[in-house]
Amino acid sequence: MVITYKSLLKLDFPLYILPHDNWSFADGLLFLDGQIVDDRNMEGNTLGKRRLQTAFRDLYPLRSQIESFQGMLKQNVKTFIDSQGRPFIYEKTIRCILRYYKIRKTELLDDYCLVWLAGVAPPFTVPRPPEEGFSYAGILLLGGLPWTLYEYSEKARQDTWRKV
Repeated sequence: MVITYKSLLKLDFPLYILPHDNWSFADGLLFLDGQIVDDRNMEGNTLGKRRLQTAFRDLYPLRSQIESFQGMLKQNVKTFIDSQGRPFIYEKTIRCILRYYKIRKTELLDDYCLVWLAGVAPPFTVPRPPEEGFSYAGILLLGGLPWTLYEYSEKARQDTWRKV
């Protein structure tokens, strides 16, 4: 399955990086390099639950976990598996402007933080506030409108682009 930025809502995070797209399915098992990635014969609605329950011990190690689509955009690899056990290829199809805005204020709430930027009306929701010293936020613009917070910076940088 090929996923682009338009179909990001189909994914269930967290994601795990796969080194290549040479996976195969047989008898409810997902294989990669001769090792089992997922055993769909087990009960459980997530990849993690099924991996814990399976009797097979030769499981492919899933070393890198990605919590959000912003994390996925920053990866150089294209192949992933989501928490439901669906392997996919992420295809970067469009170039977005990366523009830096001054951080006006941060508002720490119970489970997340709101980052308010100068010149951008709605705040961005992030899991934690930026570290001390970061006073600018790099925002990806999709169709000329602010889309997602990409990174923080200590100083204003020139506009650039990223392929998403």
